[in-house]
Amino acid sequence: MARTCLSIILAAGEGTRMKSARSKVLHEVAGLAMVRHVVVAAGAAGSDKIAVVSGRDSETVVESVREDRRDAEHFVQAERLGTAHAVLAARDAIEAGVDDILVLFADTPLIRPETLSRARASLIAGSDICVIGFRPENPTGYGRLLESGGELLAIREEKDASDAERAIDFCNAGAMALSGATALGILDAIGNANAKGEYYLTDAVEIARKQGLKVRAIEAEAFEVAGVNNRAELAAVEKTFQTLRRRRAMIEEGVTLIDPTSVTFAHDTVLGRDVTIEPHVVFGAGVTVGEGAVIHAFSHIVGATIAAGVSVGPFARLREGTELAAGAKVGNFCETKNAKLGTGAKVNHLSYIGDAEIGANTNIGAGTITCNYDSALKHRTVIGAGAFIGSDTSLIAPVSIGDGAYVGTGSVITDDVPAGALAIARERQVTKPDRGRQIIERNQAAKEAKAATPKSPPRRRRKS
Repeated sequence: MARTCLSIILAAGEGTRMKSARSKVLHEVAGLAMVRHVVVAAGAAGSDKIAVVSGRDSETVVESVREDRRDAEHFVQAERLGTAHAVLAARDAIEAGVDDILVLFADTPLIRPETLSRARASLIAGSDICVIGFRPENPTGYGRLLESGGELLAIREEKDASDAERAIDFCNAGAMALSGATALGILDAIGNANAKGEYYLTDAVEIARKQGLKVRAIEAEAFEVAGVNNRAELAAVEKTFQTLRRRRAMIEEGVTLIDPTSVTFAHDTVLGRDVTIEPHVVFGAGVTVGEGAVIHAFSHIVGATIAAGVSVGPFARLREGTELAAGAKVGNFCETKNAKLGTGAKVNHLSYIGDAEIGANTNIGAGTITCNYDSALKHRTVIGAGAFIGSDTSLIAPVSIGDGAYVGTGSVITDDVPAGALAIARERQVTKPDRGRQIIERNQAAKEAKAATPKSPPRRRRKS
């Protein structure tokens, strides 16, 4: 029978250094709230139960978590009395009984499932507590992990450490795994006899050892346990995520990035083999790019599915609900939204295609727009296969254009066009001989008259 696991995610911090109207843990990395990154990692490490301990914006925080885990339990830490106190806010979840407990922090969004799985493996091997540590470039300010013979003896805060202990570079990252069988006994024994009168989770190590229990530590990469307390640290974590994601794209997925540092990915971007991405491309959430597609420079893509061999941009904006079939093309300065383009369909320049379906091999001329909004409701435009829409055409939805139909340049189409038909909807040209020259001469004379008129001297103000 598989081991059960509860992840307690601590998200009750005030986050005042973020200088924000919303909870710190709701700020995003790669388009996903930090707390959700932690929830996803916990789930990938086998957590079948999630408990979130929140404080500020508690309802909003738990709503965010439940976008990934509808079954997440919610607990409120009404008073801020330390990390152990925060964990015990989820007492009901602990008492329900599980094999493993992971205590995680909602402001460390880059924690890896592999690290959490190693912490659980330590419990399986007989540990009652497994502390996650790391080796920072500068350990100053961090609690040191004191080990002997493979056992973790204590977590020593720097202010209490000896010179020899300060020389240790193995530091406490905060997160830990506890055996479900012994966790409550350890947590309940933690006191608050300290200067701040708070209950510190770090005291669990020495308490467990006094109880004759086994405590070990594992090492995580420094980047994955980096916490976020202000906007500068949020930007640093974002930079780390993007660096790792770009490397994965190029090395593991076979993607060509012309200028890697100028490309921004979302947390869930999916890329096929032999995709090419030119400089200054931004991917929002929910984007899938198929094999061999080319995303040209300065394109912005959100919520779109791009099939194999598609060409996008440069300077294209694909919005939510865009689906581009194999070989389709969306060119420069085009925008799509809730639009499906069939195989080989082309929207080459300066067009807006919204709430629309474009058939295979149809060509949309430059400057074409689907007029989908009537100030209250959105309406749909459907264009069949093999059609040709002339440049500067306005399609007033709801409207449909049949297979193989041809719409003349500059038309305003308000009625359906049958398959194979020609539709022209514009005023007939009127030409007036010599009238153009007269207008030019009149305008030039007015310009010369204005230039010849002397300017009035500025009026002097009378002294009072």
